[in-house]
Amino acid sequence: LVGSPSMVNPTVFLDITVDGEPLGCISFELFAGKVPKTAEDFRAPSTGEKGFGYKSSCFHRTIPEFICQGSDFTRHNGTGGKSIYGEKFDDDNFILKHTGPGILSMANAGPNTNGSRLFICTAKTEWLDGKHMVFAR
Repeated sequence: LVGSPSMVNPTVFLDITVDGEPLGCISFELFAGKVPKTAEDFRAPSTGEKGFGYKSSCFHRTIPEFICQGSDFTRHNGTGGKSIYGEKFDDDNFILKHTGPGILSMANAGPNTNGSRLFICTAKTEWLDGKHMVFAR
């Protein structure tokens, strides 16, 4: 994973492998201007600059026509993860919406419980609006 911190809306790249075989690279534009705290909480671990990050983390949950969920780099099963701000951090806002495939959003356990876990939408998921923060595409 590589981040581009100098840009207003940095781009982060995820190299995806399955069973050690490279599948390709996914790039995400982070919406740092709209959700700065959340965008930075994804960007910094993508570079490993804080001493921890997404390298070797996995997608622990994949539901066709819904989401691919992952980035629990502490327990690797969806029950862990942490933020650059501590274990959890508060929601920035919910102005961005789950408009379709490719949206990157925070997985959480309710209001203000964001860590490192996230999901990539594979379909429009408007019922998640106001509950999960969109922070990239």
